Amino acid sequence: MPVVVVESPAKAKTINKYLGSDYVVLASYGHVRDLPPKDGSVDPDDGFEMKWEVGSDSQKHVRAIAESLKDDNALILATDPDREGEAISWHLQEALKKRRAIKKDTDVRRVTFNAITKQAVTEAMKNPREIDAPLVEAYLARRALDYLVGFNLSPVLWRKLPGARSAGRVQSVCLRLVVEREMEIEAFRPQEYWTVKAQLANPRGQTFEARLTRLAGKKLDKFDLANETQAEMAVQAVTSRDLKVASVEAKPTSRNPAPPFMTSTLQQEASRKFSMGARQCMNAAQRLYEAGLITYMRTDGIDMAPEAVHAARDAIASRFGKDYVPSSPRMYKNKAKNAQEAHECIRPTDANVHPDDLRISEADQRKLYDLIWKRTIASQMEAARMERTTVEIESADQQVGLRATGQVVLFDGFLAVYEEGRDDVVDDDDKRLPSISEGEPAKKESVTPEQHFTQPPPRYTEATLVKKMEELGIGRPSTYASVITTIQDREYVRKEGNRLFPEDKGRIVTIFLLNFFRKYVGYEFTAELEESLDHVSAGEQNYKDLLASFWRDFHKAIEETSELRVAEVLDVLDDALAPQLYPPREDGGDPRVCPLCGEGQLHLKTSRTGGFVGCSRYPECRYTRPIGGDAAETGDRVLGEDDEGNEISLRSGRFGPYVQRGEVTEENKKPQRQSLPKGWAPDEMDLEKALRLLSLPREVGEHPEGGVIKANFGRFGPYLFHQRPDEEKGIYANLKDPQDVFEIGMNRSVELLAEKRANPGRGRRGAAKPLKELGEHPDQGGAVNVMEGRYGPYVKWEKVNATLPKDTSPDDVTMEMAVNLIAEKAAKSGGAKKKAAPKKKAAPKKKTAAKKTASAKKS
Repeated sequence: MPVVVVESPAKAKTINKYLGSDYVVLASYGHVRDLPPKDGSVDPDDGFEMKWEVGSDSQKHVRAIAESLKDDNALILATDPDREGEAISWHLQEALKKRRAIKKDTDVRRVTFNAITKQAVTEAMKNPREIDAPLVEAYLARRALDYLVGFNLSPVLWRKLPGARSAGRVQSVCLRLVVEREMEIEAFRPQEYWTVKAQLANPRGQTFEARLTRLAGKKLDKFDLANETQAEMAVQAVTSRDLKVASVEAKPTSRNPAPPFMTSTLQQEASRKFSMGARQCMNAAQRLYEAGLITYMRTDGIDMAPEAVHAARDAIASRFGKDYVPSSPRMYKNKAKNAQEAHECIRPTDANVHPDDLRISEADQRKLYDLIWKRTIASQMEAARMERTTVEIESADQQVGLRATGQVVLFDGFLAVYEEGRDDVVDDDDKRLPSISEGEPAKKESVTPEQHFTQPPPRYTEATLVKKMEELGIGRPSTYASVITTIQDREYVRKEGNRLFPEDKGRIVTIFLLNFFRKYVGYEFTAELEESLDHVSAGEQNYKDLLASFWRDFHKAIEETSELRVAEVLDVLDDALAPQLYPPREDGGDPRVCPLCGEGQLHLKTSRTGGFVGCSRYPECRYTRPIGGDAAETGDRVLGEDDEGNEISLRSGRFGPYVQRGEVTEENKKPQRQSLPKGWAPDEMDLEKALRLLSLPREVGEHPEGGVIKANFGRFGPYLFHQRPDEEKGIYANLKDPQDVFEIGMNRSVELLAEKRANPGRGRRGAAKPLKELGEHPDQGGAVNVMEGRYGPYVKWEKVNATLPKDTSPDDVTMEMAVNLIAEKAAKSGGAKKKAAPKKKAAPKKKTAAKKTASAKKS
């Protein structure tokens, strides 16, 4: 029986139903090989030779495929029909050749299908082909570029910017978009403007709304009414005149449906309608594809197979009637830059399968199928027909003019099924107007001015970020989700309420790259590189020439930056960020003067958690503030003095606002501080509240069993603490209300502590007892023990945990065996006590990222 290989078990299960018992269908579980996350995996000096290795998780899957080939000398590679799918097939073929599972006479064929249906799979089996070499070369070029950028640029970041995690060829450009949008928002200065609206009535008493469009005989522009005074004068001009209807114009208009989904538009619409992240959307789509319910979900194409068009038209006629079916099918043309990515649109494999007919237990899959079905059906329906009415109202002297607009739907067409979401709020002109005739009077019910301010550009959502990347030509359908996920996983960007905010470390990394590697985070350069990679996939360009051209300039930039000292880098970044960090003060003073001590100069500094602004007089003055915000916003100020004359001040640190007693001196290097509890607003702080905080911990009283009960605030909120004289460690009990820290009495405290002791929950268990104590380490000292773990017994020494080999009993472990296991484990992780060099430290992270990429193709 021929061996058929696909990526995931779910896909294998679906295909197996169609192929039957004549084939053996196995899963590769995604990519089987990757570049080892270490130096030299891509060698520019040896023609960009790439050293691949089969992942430890993939060994057993490759072995299973090789075993099956012993029984039948035919291999059919049926991985996904895109660049990644082609790469998996190529890797698998190469790995099996190395194992000698593929011989000279082995029949190796490549088949692709855009949908996992019986017809598509059967047809694909009849039309096998060779592996597409240009498509594989495009993959190799991308993988080499990503490795060369990540493995050479990331260590520069670690050395120059503590806390920076990594840089990437596309991720850094995507991060730049988010950071620059935030800087636009911060630099934005709102402009005031006013509008005037009137509630009018026709002679039959029916009311409608109109807005002022002409004043003093001239057309009103947006900012003509700049303040309240001008707006009130405009209101007076309207109220002092009689109005009549000058004209009524009704125009027919139509609205066509949106084309069917491709990857980017599916991600955008799932974000708008369901607040689904890009990765979440693609995971759900992957499951639907593997179940045979939708076509392939990584595509730049919007065209639909002719048989699918006819099926959609038939479904429309049966469900909505023939009036909803256009006279001729709607044809959509691909706009994809890369023909290799331009598969058919994302659509249901069977248009007659309504969402209500499916039993899908997973909510994301259910919602996504419903969305895809509706969009596909709507794309082949009749246009919606509307009538848009514009009514012009004016005074007899034509000094004042108002306009009312309305729209009515005459035939809903595709709107009966689906309407595309919008990223921006638009004026609602869909309201219906009453019957209005030209020449009739318009009675004024009310005339009101409204104040407005211009708004900054909105922060990106995942949907609008994908849209922007697509517009700029950055990334491809297979990479949008992973890139956006990466910048969040690296803690460069956070998502709040569906909007993307740059973290301070993300800003610092972006400004660093813009100043020292500007070319490589350039939108145009990245788009041109993507285009060159498309040429490689089309067989029009040699991928090694592309790599050589890129590496020549990039390597030079890396070497130049490596020689810079951290202080030099910070000076450059401080100057570059100056407009945002030190905006002009209203009093005209120096914006760099420390607002706390009044003597030091503010300067950009970095830490493990990112960048911040600090005083040059550190440690005498410990003023700090986050990158986003100035002194006025943070509210740093002196609140007063305590009874001993110590200054009590409110300050802002990297971890939030806090109060402090006194200043840093040689005698008092760590003055008393207390963070503001959750819910305490800095602008409401006064001396009394600050002194209450600084008086903590509060002694509630003596416990009946001995020991003092104390109340305080900690990392996880308000709590009680008590330690009995006979206890080795005290016990903590959480308090729900922050005010309880200052007010809780003895009875309630004793009760809460008793409840906690009766139900200690997690974290109260004593230290685990060793299964076997082996004694002191013979070379370096420290206890060596065999412990019981979640995944089986292991040897523990210092911070090294080494799992016991399979079938090894804890009783059989000797000191010699334990020392060898510890040495092997320490060598793999870079040593237990030895501080790892940056490159070594990168290895585990790189490997994790590689696994994540591979897992995108798994079930």
